[in-house]
Amino acid sequence: MNKMIPSNLGELLSISAKEHPQRTAIVFEQKKISYKSLDELTDSIARGLIELGIRKNDKVALFLDNCPEFVIGYYSILKSGAIVVPVNYMFKIEEAKFVLQDSEAICIITSGTYADMAEELRLRVDSLTHIITTTKVKNEIPDFNEIKREDKIPLGAMSASPGDLAAILYTSGTTGFPKGVMLSHYNLISNAMDSEEAIRVTYKDTFICILPLFHSFAATVCMNLPLLVGAKIVISKSISHFKHVIRDIMKNRVSIFVAVPSVYNILKDIKFANILSRLLMKFFNPIKICVSGAAALPAETLLGFEKRFRVPLLEGYGLTEASPVVTLNPLRGKRKGNSIGLALSKNIELKVVDEKNDTLKPEQIGELLVKGPGVMLGYYRQKESTNQVLKDGWLYTGDMAKIDKDGYAYIVGRKKEMINVRGLNVYPREIEEVLYQNHKIIETAVIGIPDAHKGEVPKAFVVLKEGENSTEQEIIQYLRERLASFKIPKYVEFRLALPKNATGKILKRQLKDDEEKNR
Repeated sequence: MNKMIPSNLGELLSISAKEHPQRTAIVFEQKKISYKSLDELTDSIARGLIELGIRKNDKVALFLDNCPEFVIGYYSILKSGAIVVPVNYMFKIEEAKFVLQDSEAICIITSGTYADMAEELRLRVDSLTHIITTTKVKNEIPDFNEIKREDKIPLGAMSASPGDLAAILYTSGTTGFPKGVMLSHYNLISNAMDSEEAIRVTYKDTFICILPLFHSFAATVCMNLPLLVGAKIVISKSISHFKHVIRDIMKNRVSIFVAVPSVYNILKDIKFANILSRLLMKFFNPIKICVSGAAALPAETLLGFEKRFRVPLLEGYGLTEASPVVTLNPLRGKRKGNSIGLALSKNIELKVVDEKNDTLKPEQIGELLVKGPGVMLGYYRQKESTNQVLKDGWLYTGDMAKIDKDGYAYIVGRKKEMINVRGLNVYPREIEEVLYQNHKIIETAVIGIPDAHKGEVPKAFVVLKEGENSTEQEIIQYLRERLASFKIPKYVEFRLALPKNATGKILKRQLKDDEEKNR
């Protein structure tokens, strides 16, 4: 297939609009937007941004829930030649202020829900001059309709080069304050193209987006990828009302379902009445591929889900700094349990190194390094942090991993999460995998805590399935039968739920903070 390779994301949308003008690009509740309409609308809003005074390389923040206006805002910003800064809509004012100040955003696009906060932020962030809402909220704040321009002002992004900065995405800040990851048009387009090849999607596919679009995983797999191939995107506001998600999937014949491990974990165990169970099987009937990312997928969840729904569940691995997808279990070919799969494409290289930076042999554990077209330009205004993770074109992920003789990679834990028990390395992921095999446990996380005798010891946090009971002694005994003695958690704490971020990743940092407060 001689598909034209876009030089920037604005061009990506325009190419798809020329190829599939009448095809539906976005479905949201009762609303449908064609590719032609989406392209024209983003052109006219981009011209409005330029007339407002937005210049090439200015930063424009996007503070929105999942809705068509997120996609419209994202591509309008890029077409204007500006740089998009997606902001987590769950942020409180101080968290949002940090991102806007650090990125030096001069404009924020938001909705009526967050308009008051946006006005407060404008007073507190020196660089922030403009507020635009998606619909009319206040007389003094312009909305999309008011700024639209149908004239033919040249669009800055049409001359954007592949290497130009397109987006600054802020990491979740597992170590200190969040860092702004600088991703170019080339970074994001190459990752979408590699993903297209790996899961073999076409314009005939329909994606459902239930993950927050401000997150790199959803932005690439649920927005840029379908727009690249001319596929349809069904946007769900959130997964909290799952019956609405089921309705959207059945009504729109969704073929690609993208979620995080916690969603698949719930689905594999959830109990339904017979009629609902039949509906659920019907709901998964149009789906041909499920993709899991943004957090580690327990092997038990993978096996249980596929057994129940008979749909391939492909686990991937990535990080914002790599645009983000790095590996994926192959759609056709061998899929290995506990593995994050093979490099996403031949364009991506993986290797594992030791503390001396020497490349390790298959099955040896070290830090995972990534090289390829998705690797970020660097952290915004953080040269020292950039130099720590980017060396000779390689991205140092901070993840401890091994690669087998067939090239399949396995994550064993974060480098900084590794627990040192009397000089022996213990990886929380290994303990968690064993705990997930216990039929009473729905969710778990393991961290290291200080110990007077051993330096550090593991502590397990456990959430039991509804109606199940257990004790610390029972869980420890269960682990003793399956793991070496030095890996056994000294403590087990039962919780009703574990703290998570917007994409469902368990926040071990918060568990550690809780421990320090209680010590």
